[in-house]
Amino acid sequence: MRWRQLLSSLEAGFAWLGFSFVDRWGALERGYRRPFAKIALRLGFGLYPALALCAVGWLAWDWNHGRSLNAAEDAIFDQVIQLRPWEPQPSGKVVVVEIDDCSIAAEGPWPWSRAQHADLLDALDRAGVRAVGYDVMFVEPSRADPMGDSTLEAMAEGGNGRFVFGSTVAPDAFAGGPGAKPVSKAPGAFPVVAHPRRPGERIALLLPYGQAMAQHSALLDVVRDGDAIMRDVPLRKTIGDWALPSLGTQVAAAASGRSPASYPDSIRINWRSKPADRLSYVSAANLIEGRTVCGDRHAALPDLRGRTVLVGYTAAGLSDIKPTPVNAATPGVEIHAEAVEALLNDSAIWMPPAGFKYLLAAVLVLLTGFVFHRGEPAWEIDAIFVASNLVLLAVSFIGLTAFGVFFDIFAALGFVSLCFGFCRIYAATQRGRAIGNDDYRPQFDPDQHRWLALARLRFVPDAGVDEPALERRLREYRRRLRRFLYLGTDAVALEGIVEYKSWLWEAMNDVTVLMWGGPDRAAVAATAERELRALHAHLTAHEHLLPDDGSVRVASMISVAVADDETIAQTRARTCAVLGRLLQSQDERPLSMRDPFSADETATSPIEQATTPVPAALVE
Repeated sequence: MRWRQLLSSLEAGFAWLGFSFVDRWGALERGYRRPFAKIALRLGFGLYPALALCAVGWLAWDWNHGRSLNAAEDAIFDQVIQLRPWEPQPSGKVVVVEIDDCSIAAEGPWPWSRAQHADLLDALDRAGVRAVGYDVMFVEPSRADPMGDSTLEAMAEGGNGRFVFGSTVAPDAFAGGPGAKPVSKAPGAFPVVAHPRRPGERIALLLPYGQAMAQHSALLDVVRDGDAIMRDVPLRKTIGDWALPSLGTQVAAAASGRSPASYPDSIRINWRSKPADRLSYVSAANLIEGRTVCGDRHAALPDLRGRTVLVGYTAAGLSDIKPTPVNAATPGVEIHAEAVEALLNDSAIWMPPAGFKYLLAAVLVLLTGFVFHRGEPAWEIDAIFVASNLVLLAVSFIGLTAFGVFFDIFAALGFVSLCFGFCRIYAATQRGRAIGNDDYRPQFDPDQHRWLALARLRFVPDAGVDEPALERRLREYRRRLRRFLYLGTDAVALEGIVEYKSWLWEAMNDVTVLMWGGPDRAAVAATAERELRALHAHLTAHEHLLPDDGSVRVASMISVAVADDETIAQTRARTCAVLGRLLQSQDERPLSMRDPFSADETATSPIEQATTPVPAALVE
């Protein structure tokens, strides 16, 4: 017994809490929804094109300023590329020769002599490599080892372009100095326009000390994104009408025989996050010694014949590390090697032009504004919108994983979703007021609405309209009807007498009831008649453009809403009875015909009818 009393007390407590919360929450919603509804009533459907134009204006401003969509897409790209179930495998064409800790321990402390670098190049040459990119700067000759300098220079001359050395562009302040030269005279310079100006702007370059090394040099300069992450690797530096190739571009050109000018400005590497999928690494000491001194002593030296090699340092304290989407400390030589791999194997990630995401967002925002401006779209549009976005995102993810194609549209779709969501919220405010929702307009007042005028609208299609055409006509009719109601009327609409897509939906989906309240019979009848005339004009305004292939029939009724000395229960029974009589009425007229609202309640009150016993013969 005590247990039941406890449960009963808990039930009562939860009921009280639920009622109190809902009541207070409803008061809070009315506090901001009703003012919003008044604003929506004044703005009408003009908000949708205004919102679309503002959104497109922001996209245009962002494109010419911070490009926030690009930054958002880059952050999303970093996550997507690490979530891939599998990654592309290296082609085996490119190998990284690293000057690692073991190499320095075996060959002596850094910096190595030029003779040691020459020995490494000689070992690579004898191994039959196709081309070598040397990610080490040799700016000044060595005073302590002039013979080593000459040997390294001789290796560069004998390589005849197969060995590419690193250079860099000095700051612009040095462009007017004595060592500056016209860009067209720089090593590897090529024009980027049909008729370039000669000799071009003056630049200062930090080149290798030897003539052959300088002649076969390329830029080591790389440019990070705004958040300091390396995603796109530049393949050239454009200065006026001329461009200087990067190390990766020049090495790939030497290995493939292509012109450096045939490569794009930059590429996005198909970054690999798993260690097992990285490019092949070889310690420099193993090649210099001709045997395995770093790593597994019993392993044979790799076959480098026909390979393209990038040489650089990875030892602690020397490593030129840069953050990438898959590794916060990626060696600089690996970045150059990945660029060469992408160029030789044609494995760079393909992306649409930078403005594609902005154009897509602008088109979708304009389309959204146009759809809502025509009238609130059906709720199925929400599911279609979400499903379409999910399909596009899935295609983008699968394209990156399986085909190396990335449509960077995630942030653009998110921006469009915000605009779509705001349009739907605004339309919900218009709808809330049209259907008499208590959150958006004052509730029924017995002192002000003692009389009710009701009109049942029913769409009657023309004979011969097939089922698909009928469905389209019904949708168009409901859209135009909603647009009329959302513009602001005194009517309260009951749109959809039964639940959407219920078993009675097919029979009742073309029925809409409009209700007006007023202090007396004449006033409410005049209001109802005026707004029905306006509705007829609204529906027929674009009949030549949007034919409905049918007509709208009206059944109307006027009734006392509240009688003297009547309880709330009696008022509710009266309203239900009047609504039931309206729904079963057979007396219809075209919407174009004037209606004096002459039909009144019957002599027997609805309350009496509701309490009249039903004959037993009718109960089965």
